[in-house]
Amino acid sequence: MNIQDLTKYEKARILGARAFQIAMNAPLLIKISQEDLEKINFDSLKIAEVELNSNILPISIKKPFPGKKEEMLKRAKEQKIEDKKVEEIEAEEAEIAKEGEIMELANPEDEEEISEEKPEEE
Repeated sequence: MNIQDLTKYEKARILGARAFQIAMNAPLLIKISQEDLEKINFDSLKIAEVELNSNILPISIKKPFPGKKEEMLKRAKEQKIEDKKVEEIEAEEAEIAKEGEIMELANPEDEEEISEEKPEEE
């Protein structure tokens, strides 16, 4: 990771995270003499900055490429289209099922059975 490739926000985040680690007694990744530590007053932020400038920090940043975002949006749109198709099919199946129930109720054979069961009026 090259320090020139970092934005000021990424640099600030890395320095803050590493300074916090150093403040919590994490081991230093670079040899700094006692005199140099006294000059910077054992400031964890300054130590983190020295480590960052020496390019030895095991912290990496993943930067997504713009093309991947477009690809993800394309996949999301395709998924939405597939979901709509599934919803339409389910709606059609439900409609067909309702029509089938109505047809079962309106079956003419059932009407004949009902009329036979009724007593005839004289």
